[in-house]
Amino acid sequence: MTTQKPLRADALRNREQVLRAARESFAAEGSSVPLDVIARRAGVGPGTVYRHFPTKEALYEAVVLDRFRLLADRAGSLADAADPGTALLGFIQDLVKEAAPKKDLIDALDRAGIPLGPGLVQAATDLRAAVGRLLGLAQQAGAVRADIGTEDVMLLVSGIILAVQRHDDVHPDPGRALAVVCDGLRAPRPSPG
Repeated sequence: MTTQKPLRADALRNREQVLRAARESFAAEGSSVPLDVIARRAGVGPGTVYRHFPTKEALYEAVVLDRFRLLADRAGSLADAADPGTALLGFIQDLVKEAAPKKDLIDALDRAGIPLGPGLVQAATDLRAAVGRLLGLAQQAGAVRADIGTEDVMLLVSGIILAVQRHDDVHPDPGRALAVVCDGLRAPRPSPG
């Protein structure tokens, strides 16, 4: 097994510039942005991009991987929240608000049938596990319906994000749909009586 040498400071700086430009470009325009455009926006030559990311798919995966890891970490940090129901529903709202305008996450959700690299598969698995833990804690606290599973939550979130993204001609606010979903996730209140 070979180990990679650490990057020189200038190479590391170039890599970060490329990732930043790619993150902004993919978020705004989706995965169809040419690498030459990303290189220009990063202030580097195309060769620098290819040295760090041999294909656009590798660059795209690095950007999405980073975002999934950040989301999984954020969800994981909420596991100790005093109010697990509020933590879960708040995370879902933040996830939709953050992801809806970003075309790269939408593309990642759309690409479900395309083989993804092991890092991205693991990051998606970690995100699902973190959401599942939040869901379980919220259910134990009686704040969320017991008949809902992690896949149900992820499907609902993905559905809202995809629906909002599909309306390029208008910019719908996902807030109303999100409120309905959150209301539907809440555990029924006992009837007075």
